[in-house]
Amino acid sequence: MYRVFEALDELVAIVEEARGVPMTAGCVVPRGDVLELLDDVRDAIPGELDDAQDVLDHKDKLVGEARSNAEKTISSADAEANSTIENARDDADRILADAKAQADRMVAEARAHAEQLVTDARAEAESSVAEGQREYDSLTGRARSEADRMIESGKASYERSVAEGTAEQERLVSQTEVVQAAHAESARVIDSAHAESDRLRSDCDLYVDTKLAEFEDFLNGTIRSVGRGRQQLRTGSGVPDYASDYDVDDRRAERRR
Repeated sequence: MYRVFEALDELVAIVEEARGVPMTAGCVVPRGDVLELLDDVRDAIPGELDDAQDVLDHKDKLVGEARSNAEKTISSADAEANSTIENARDDADRILADAKAQADRMVAEARAHAEQLVTDARAEAESSVAEGQREYDSLTGRARSEADRMIESGKASYERSVAEGTAEQERLVSQTEVVQAAHAESARVIDSAHAESDRLRSDCDLYVDTKLAEFEDFLNGTIRSVGRGRQQLRTGSGVPDYASDYDVDDRRAERRR
């Protein structure tokens, strides 16, 4: 490119120094020198200028091709974007359906587990009530047997005392000097027999009342345990601890003894 400017400067100098033609604005220049300089200019001009001129000559065609390629690229990108969106929508629908199915399955499993827990708790409660009923019947039977035995023992002691008093009374009746003492002794023996019978009956009643109170505490503990277990199952706050109620009732029964 430096040679181009140098040749142009030389051409300008030749034209400026050329001899003018009289009566005209023209001048006489050395043809050989000018042609040589023009050849130098032609040779020094880079080939990229020619390529650039070709680009300028074909710019409309190139712009059209570029626009067509751009439109094709945009159309392809739009189609690919639409396809990607559709695929994403299908994947989202499938994932949503899978999640809903999983949630429904988990809810069904949780409901089945809760129903199983309720069934087990109900069976445990019924078993506890049945066991309590058997314990109650056993305690009541033993208390009744003990009460009957103590009543029979008291009655036998009473009858024996009465018989002894009667015999002693009859023996003393024949002796005038001891009749009054015999009556007093007979009355004392009879009163003692009555007192012993009343004491035995009171002890029997206390024993039966104690056993019934212990069984009442056991049943109350069982009912509280069942109620708390049902509440925990409804609220999902944990596994019922049935043993704690029985421990509390045992401590209450121990304090009562």
